[in-house]
Amino acid sequence: MSAAGATPYGVAAAARAADAVRERLGVRAPACAIVLGSGLGDLAHDIADARRVPFAEVPGFPTATVVGHAGALIAGTLGGREVVALAGRFHMYEGHDAALAGFPVRVVHALGARTLFVSNAAGGIRRTFAPGDLMLIADHLNMMFRNPLIGPLQAGDVRFPDMSDPYDAGLRAILRRVAAEQGIRLQEGVYAGGLGPTYETPAETRMLERLGADATGMSTVPEVVVARAIGMRVAGVSCITNMACGIATHPLSHDEVLEVGREAGTRFRALVTGFVRALD
Repeated sequence: MSAAGATPYGVAAAARAADAVRERLGVRAPACAIVLGSGLGDLAHDIADARRVPFAEVPGFPTATVVGHAGALIAGTLGGREVVALAGRFHMYEGHDAALAGFPVRVVHALGARTLFVSNAAGGIRRTFAPGDLMLIADHLNMMFRNPLIGPLQAGDVRFPDMSDPYDAGLRAILRRVAAEQGIRLQEGVYAGGLGPTYETPAETRMLERLGADATGMSTVPEVVVARAIGMRVAGVSCITNMACGIATHPLSHDEVLEVGREAGTRFRALVTGFVRALD
């Protein structure tokens, strides 16, 4: 068995999934692939001429199980550019391994996307943040202690990907410019990705703060690692849906995450649409 075929979430599997999706959705040359996090799925309504396929009908994809994740792959146009969007994602806390969490990135790459935009709901650690803020992700901490690249080297992957600039500086500049033009307050900081599904404890929040994290969530890192290994440019934004435990003075809930995400949705949708429009 070849290295590319040695895993169910490798290059060969991604090519098969992409062929099935391309046939159903008519994907040609997407300018960007977009991952929509919890509470941020309303951007899908802005995609014109939208065609969609449920995750369960994409070869290699399980069904999405988390509330706030529609669980569909969508193709269409946004800001006048062709895009593919993942309305939801696969989390390791659902029982999936890291390779599956990153597998959709391989599929959108096989569909022709060379730029990846990731989004997530996150708890704010930096004390100047407020619920509803949008944070441009400048870097991340992998506190999941899992890596989707473990295993046989996949064809086209870099064995030891450079992570000195995982969130592309040029793409970050575009997002800053679009935010300024639209009058959107855009914070910037470091995202800490944890395994979940429990929210962080007050002691863990203090630890993450001392390690340099500005926000924390339960996703995104595996997708970015895979994207860098296959040469995709990455940009990302966190929606600060609550302050992290120990900074927040009330118990945390997923309902709060979804509600604040929806409230920030108008600004998020305008930012992402402007970003896609501005891509080269």
